[in-house]
Amino acid sequence: MNIKNYLKGFNIKLLVLSLLMITIATADGYGRNQEKEQNAQSEKKNEQNIVRKKIDYKAGNTTLKGYLFYDENKTEKSPGIIVVHEWWGNNAYSEKRARMLAELGYTAFAADMYGNGLIVDNPEEAQKNAGVIYSDTDLLKERMTAAYDVLVNSGFADPERIAAIGYCFGGTVVLTAASLDIPLDAVVSFHGGLAGFKANPTIKNTHVLVCNGAADKFVSQEDKDNFKNQMKAAGADYEFKEYEGALHAFTNPESTEAGEKFNMPIAYNAAADSASWNDMMEFFSKYFPVN
Repeated sequence: MNIKNYLKGFNIKLLVLSLLMITIATADGYGRNQEKEQNAQSEKKNEQNIVRKKIDYKAGNTTLKGYLFYDENKTEKSPGIIVVHEWWGNNAYSEKRARMLAELGYTAFAADMYGNGLIVDNPEEAQKNAGVIYSDTDLLKERMTAAYDVLVNSGFADPERIAAIGYCFGGTVVLTAASLDIPLDAVVSFHGGLAGFKANPTIKNTHVLVCNGAADKFVSQEDKDNFKNQMKAAGADYEFKEYEGALHAFTNPESTEAGEKFNMPIAYNAAADSASWNDMMEFFSKYFPVN
């Protein structure tokens, strides 16, 4: 055998094999890069773009000012949720919660129950304006129906799937609304008042979750017993959650300062805030899931 010819042939084969491996590696690298680029494009496409839209709307002769939050990148209509504010008015806190719901995939509307976007900064004015709504169920229904219509007609919410959540005053409002034949699939009350609650038979059509502070001095044991008895008499299903040590307004980080300023038994409770939001998400996963 000619050693030189053998080595020459061997080197040619080695060169061919090397070139083939380089070609395969290059193609594989290109394929991986292309896959990464496609995944990046897909992730970018799926990124949220939460839009805040101020909406002036009417209930009777009163102009109301609300805020719609939705993900502009979603291609399908989402379940809609009305967010009803505390007795301070439709302020940054109710907007914050509406945005959080939009980030979960819902279309949310922070509704105005007082009119003209009124926001108050003291308990006297708050109690006065809340009392107007509490004492007039026709007015409450009119303004909740107006908020409902905004969501239904927004073009971003599924008109067949509308719910509501509320805080303090708003918690009472959404529970009452469910008893006034407003077609809400689900309602969640966070530290809402329960005094004098009455459950009409129509509340059977709504899934109800109450998130209550176990140490809330504004909600008596009598109020809780009455709520449960009313729901039982109406044949309505509900969930009632209590959070140990939580005072009234336990979800709002600003409530501790307000409680100290106005000598009210209200305070933020981070554990109860987190637990109640998680309870709401679990509740919605069963009865009001995102598409």
